[in-house]
Amino acid sequence: MQVHIPLKKVVDDSYDITIDTLPKLHFDTKVAVVTNHTVSKLHLDYLLSKISAKELHIVELKDGEEYKNQESIDTILDSLFEHRFNRKSLLVAFGGGVIGDMTGYAASIYQRGIDFIQIPTTLLSQVDASVGGKTGFNNKYGKNLVGAFHQPKAVYIDPYFLATLPQREFGAGVAEIVKMAVTFNKDFFEILEEADLANQEVLREVIRHAVQTKADVVSQDEKEQGIRAALNYGHTFGHVIENETAYKEFLHGEAVAIGMVMANEMAVKMNLMNQKEADRVKSLLEKYHLPTTYTITDVKKFYEAFFLDKKSSDASITFILPLGIGDVVITDNVDIGTIMCVLNKFGKQ
Repeated sequence: MQVHIPLKKVVDDSYDITIDTLPKLHFDTKVAVVTNHTVSKLHLDYLLSKISAKELHIVELKDGEEYKNQESIDTILDSLFEHRFNRKSLLVAFGGGVIGDMTGYAASIYQRGIDFIQIPTTLLSQVDASVGGKTGFNNKYGKNLVGAFHQPKAVYIDPYFLATLPQREFGAGVAEIVKMAVTFNKDFFEILEEADLANQEVLREVIRHAVQTKADVVSQDEKEQGIRAALNYGHTFGHVIENETAYKEFLHGEAVAIGMVMANEMAVKMNLMNQKEADRVKSLLEKYHLPTTYTITDVKKFYEAFFLDKKSSDASITFILPLGIGDVVITDNVDIGTIMCVLNKFGKQ
């Protein structure tokens, strides 16, 4: 005996990404702005001059990847319950990728899902983390292993916020831009090699190009069942590095930069990329003072950590490897000998 529940539906989760001065925003509902202490001190007054609501609350979290955890999620949720938010209420993610991911996740689970918008304040979050609906937090097993796909209702990218961004944070964002160029657009990579990102108009155009690339990929594969996984180039290695260093030694983009160099080493060994191309990628990363080296203290432990990656399975590890510059392959067909050879190259001598 069976009872069928017909649930086929078409849901339009489309939204706009505005790259411009933040417009005036008014919401006829309860709104909570989720931010951290650093962003609050620098930019909260600017945001409050632009936003109004029926009722407005501020939730301030501690600043740093190490606080991307269940405790911070509970802080957000507690505030929503205490102020009696309902299903028509709204969250505003006001900060970098950590704030955006946690705010989006809290929105996805509060009363089984409420709306949120992204107002990213770092280059990394503007070009990557704020677009595409990936939300979540870290635990002791790894990065973003708890989360949900929950698309924002809108994204507002205001380059104004980048004026106070430290050099390391800026470089971390560049790493994600380079990632998109290597995997999807050789012409864009060549533009980046010559671009002066200190020029505000050039930077704005690079942001637009990166966001368009991300948007095109997400529109084809929202839930990362295929091509969207290519945007994790550098992340398979980078996430292990972040976890090994307790999220305190490297910014996310810095770990991704090292991860790209490691992935390129594997691609060169497998004849998917030549050494000259790998060197060009490394040089572009170093142009923005990104780290490109890492010493693996325990190669076996590093290898085992790959299996906690969301793209991997019990029996195989999925790697995203460049096919030269401008193309990419997603493969779980890398033999253990090749993997260990690459890891040993970065191992403690």
